[in-house]
Amino acid sequence: MTGRILSHFEVLEKLGEGGMGVVYKARDTKLERLVALKVLPTDRVDDPERLRRFVLEAKAASALNHPNIITIYDIDNADGVTFIAMEYVKGKTLEQYLRARGGLTEILKYAAQMAGALATAHAAGILHRDLKPGNVMVTDAGLVKVLDFGLAKLLEKATSGEQGVTATLVETGGTGEGKVVGTVGYMSPEQAEGKKLDARSDIFSFGSVLYEMVTGRRAFQGETAMATLSLVLLGEPKAVSEIVPTAPRELERVLQRCLRKDPAKRFQHMDDLKVAIEEIREETENGKLEADLAVPGKRRWGPLAWAGMLVIGILAGWAIWRDRETGGDVAVAGAPVRLTADSGLTRDPAYWPEGKLVAYASDRAGDHLDIWVQHLQGGEARRMIRSRHFRRTEVRSHFEVNGMAGAFM
Repeated sequence: MTGRILSHFEVLEKLGEGGMGVVYKARDTKLERLVALKVLPTDRVDDPERLRRFVLEAKAASALNHPNIITIYDIDNADGVTFIAMEYVKGKTLEQYLRARGGLTEILKYAAQMAGALATAHAAGILHRDLKPGNVMVTDAGLVKVLDFGLAKLLEKATSGEQGVTATLVETGGTGEGKVVGTVGYMSPEQAEGKKLDARSDIFSFGSVLYEMVTGRRAFQGETAMATLSLVLLGEPKAVSEIVPTAPRELERVLQRCLRKDPAKRFQHMDDLKVAIEEIREETENGKLEADLAVPGKRRWGPLAWAGMLVIGILAGWAIWRDRETGGDVAVAGAPVRLTADSGLTRDPAYWPEGKLVAYASDRAGDHLDIWVQHLQGGEARRMIRSRHFRRTEVRSHFEVNGMAGAFM
């Protein structure tokens, strides 16, 4: 195909290939601009009715006017090749971006743009039905472009048999129930069951994409396409806080609401979802929420950790002075000695050997985790830091000193 002239488009190079066709970079010889040509295999559009509906859907998508929606320039057939000419976007797919996940602020910026694009499409009566990282582009300037509105549902399966976890399933006839369209792992439960869809189906798919952006893993992924579909219908993704402890609780609640099986319990409109994301983004940029996502498996220090270090530093000097004055010493025994008997949650101890102190987090005084300090010689523990930010159900890795957490639980 490279080097061919299709109508007034000169094909320059192949950009990519997927279940919906092959995309080429081309030059518009009339307007002297770069475009992207999506070439559709003839065996997928040889049905006159399907081709007619394909053109109608493409016309509807081309009528959308939004900076985050790819612009369609033309639909044509030249030398037996059916193709779509669209805006050429220099950048990378969201799928490529996910391999080097950015911080929370960047993720929310992209998510808000995606939500705005989908809200515009929904207002025009167009459902995407195949939202996935591979159908979202991110330009070098950080502008999101959502691709393939109204196109995926008109294409046949490329092959028969097992398709894998990213297989694209498409409808084979007219409109209505009984047709399965979308990509396994990102489609909604009602989509997987072949039911009639509305905007809430795209909201579920959006939640699946955002979940992957935040956690670095798919919300629903089995070893086979059928196993993945089963997870979409019956399974629940792992809690975001278990994968990325530093993710804001507010964002986790938004994702949980997007991914509810019952459409009536999700966000009902993409506009509302966009507002929720923008609010979290504003709080992040204003410093009310943590702006970075810790890499899964890597621990990081939070505000309570630094507070605990400061408390121990102050008390350590006092404890050392007291030991020198009294000549006291702590006997070292071969058997472990219980230091605390708090009820409720007690976790994340840190040992300061010079001062013979242990600091730990406990909710013994209420539903919040506070920092308590216990001297190894005995006596009552003292509450040094009161936290009003984190509840028992939102426990993070608050306290860590030189990697010596967990030594006295």
